[in-house]
Amino acid sequence: MIENILFNKTMSLMEKGLDAASLRNSVIANNLANVDTPGFKRSDVLFEEELRKAISQQGRIKGLVTNEKHIPIGGRSAPEVRPKITVTNETSMRNDGNNVDIDREMAALAKNTILFSVLAQELNGEFQKLRSAIFEGRR
Repeated sequence: MIENILFNKTMSLMEKGLDAASLRNSVIANNLANVDTPGFKRSDVLFEEELRKAISQQGRIKGLVTNEKHIPIGGRSAPEVRPKITVTNETSMRNDGNNVDIDREMAALAKNTILFSVLAQELNGEFQKLRSAIFEGRR
């Protein structure tokens, strides 16, 4: 009960977003590190679209999955969404088969850094609200 009050769905979603942004940062760094590796194929992290789908399906009936072998019925709930790493094999930027575009990766890194900062600030704000409620309650 107390966990639901202290750590609500908003905080859970922000935590998932921070995890996805951290993973994306690692993937982008790996892409940049391999910009000159012949045959290297870039990777990407998919999270936001999966989260959007899960949030839009929250009002639908969902079957309970108690075993990993169960077939899920209905959509996943937002806290169950996990980031996925995908590899882009279709394109090639150079003759050696490498498909890493350094400009695209740097832009993605900048965008991801901003997203991470915003999520961290928002999560900090949620913790400040809790802190305020705890210390104001003592008076």
